[in-house]
Amino acid sequence: MDVIIQRYTVLAKPDKVWDALVNPKTIEKWGGGPAVMKDKVGFDFSLWGGDIYGKNIEIENEKKLVQEWYSGEWSRPSVVTITLNADGHCTEIVLEHKDVPAEEMKEISEGWKDFYFEPIKKLLEEKS
Repeated sequence: MDVIIQRYTVLAKPDKVWDALVNPKTIEKWGGGPAVMKDKVGFDFSLWGGDIYGKNIEIENEKKLVQEWYSGEWSRPSVVTITLNADGHCTEIVLEHKDVPAEEMKEISEGWKDFYFEPIKKLLEEKS
């Protein structure tokens, strides 16, 4: 099992980025839907109609989201930590994804960029 670490800067305040991570209606606008999500500890979420699913295990509103993630037939979850750091009118997003199956590292790493954070960045920066 390996770790993915990525950083993104979005020209949007943390509350807008947070909304894109936890509001099902906003998630569906950037392409992660159908989504079931709430920013509550213990909440069982799903993205992309259940292709990704898991549980919220730690929440710091507009700052930190920690989730157990499952994909496909994984026997145990990976752990995703998304941290938001305000920097003026921008937000730095730091992703740490632990316990990724080695054979899926490349695909999942590219997926974070291509299907998650770049679409969020595009959606939020179009609105600013």
